[in-house]
Amino acid sequence: MSDKKIITVFGATGAQGGGLVRAIHADPDSPFRARAVTRNPSSEAAQQLAALGAEVVQADLDNSESVERALAGAYGAYCVTFFWAHMSPDKELAEARTLAEAVKDQNVQHVIWSTLEDTRNWVPLEDDRMPTLLGEYKVPHFDVKGEANNFFKGTPTTFLLTSFYWDNLIHFGMNPKPDGEGGYLFTLPMDGAKMPGIAAEDIGKCAYGIFKGGPDMIGKTVGVSGEHLNGAEMAAVLSEVLGVSVKHNAVSPADYRGFGFPGADDLGNMFQFYRDFEADFRRVRDPAVARALNPDLQDFRAFVTRNKDRIPLT
Repeated sequence: MSDKKIITVFGATGAQGGGLVRAIHADPDSPFRARAVTRNPSSEAAQQLAALGAEVVQADLDNSESVERALAGAYGAYCVTFFWAHMSPDKELAEARTLAEAVKDQNVQHVIWSTLEDTRNWVPLEDDRMPTLLGEYKVPHFDVKGEANNFFKGTPTTFLLTSFYWDNLIHFGMNPKPDGEGGYLFTLPMDGAKMPGIAAEDIGKCAYGIFKGGPDMIGKTVGVSGEHLNGAEMAAVLSEVLGVSVKHNAVSPADYRGFGFPGADDLGNMFQFYRDFEADFRRVRDPAVARALNPDLQDFRAFVTRNKDRIPLT
């Protein structure tokens, strides 16, 4: 183990980071070993990673000294922030800055920054096609990550563009809902536009492929997705695999923003961005690129089949 290079994985108990830790330790020929960073090393999720052979360490992105310690002696770092834990753009920007400054200070040789587009490059704040949120953003959870790309300039970074998590159908309330007539509705406010999606676990596996690619991957922007589907196509797969009638509920982004749950306005703008700039968003997320990094890449049918007992129908 001592001759293996350390990859420090932030967000290791989350979907992306956990996928990377598991990918590293599932490969008996891996040149790496994972240092799994978590705020709570005694949690069940952290202990599961330790059982795989990962080194589990405590750090908090609000504490720069703990981040520096987590990176000490590491060859690589997987840097990810989670907007939905606090829904604060300022906090997420501060976390990204802490990560970027720490990888510079610790001379990390290969960094992956999990990022997204700054949608303001397509829809300026004065553009009223979609509402401006929090005075400074169109899609806050996208825009702050895109803005934070600047923090990683001057570091040996691969910029990883992620896609819509199909896991949102399990954990984030985007599962099919009863229509009151014995069937179900799957709500996706994008008309007929196709949306790149991916199993969150596969993002981590793709990241492992990037680290294995070594210095040739530094400086590149890599987009990953498992498949591009529209709402009707996703509903058809859900119907076939789950054995119930699921229809696409094609509400407008404006209607979605009006649903009123926390973050509905942010997500409504996100779906509108997906729809209005479909060609740009899809072009940089070729499933063939993801499959080259992760030969076990799942398409949507495979994901639903694997998780059919976890997708709520309530």
